[in-house]
Amino acid sequence: MIFRLDEQLLFPEPDLAEPDGLLAVGGDLSTPRLLLAYQNGIFPWYSDDTPILWYSPHERFVLYPQELKISKSMRQVLQSGKFRVTTNTCFAEVIKACSVAPREGQDGTWITDDMQAAYIKLHEDGYAHSVEVWEQNELVGGLYGMWVGEVFCGESMFSRVSNASKAALIYLCQTNRFKLIDCQVHTSHLESMGARMISREQYIAVLHNSLL
Repeated sequence: MIFRLDEQLLFPEPDLAEPDGLLAVGGDLSTPRLLLAYQNGIFPWYSDDTPILWYSPHERFVLYPQELKISKSMRQVLQSGKFRVTTNTCFAEVIKACSVAPREGQDGTWITDDMQAAYIKLHEDGYAHSVEVWEQNELVGGLYGMWVGEVFCGESMFSRVSNASKAALIYLCQTNRFKLIDCQVHTSHLESMGARMISREQYIAVLHNSLL
């Protein structure tokens, strides 16, 4: 059953989601609603030609930082000093770059202008964060997402040169601030770095425990 949201600040139980993870339609992208969503394992994912769609997948593609796999070639890249990594220095530029990054098998982007504005507001309020990767003072990669307790809910990443987005993810894992990195969507290169599927129940248990 798909629920229709109104002005009330609430969501249905995540385990009521459809098989594809769709849980609810409507509502808004206000900071209080987005915070409530992420605290309960729910996130918005939609395009300009649809209403706001809220998802809570039955399985989550996640990376436990202690299970991170770094290839020999990637270690060499990191040791070479090719990249410089920063955090929260240009959040708006990162989310914009993610919105225009080409995605295999996808036309357009779910990072609409309204989504960008909402997450920039979350960043200004201290909830959304970015990691930036630089090469010779040029922004060549990065990622952004929500920091919820000890879980980082990754929203998107981009890479303009080889290995730049991997460098951002590795940096995030090595901060020792997170029990879990939520990668949301399966990709082969994230799987090669140690990401794997867990159930919604496992994910929400880690999420809620990290908020205690």
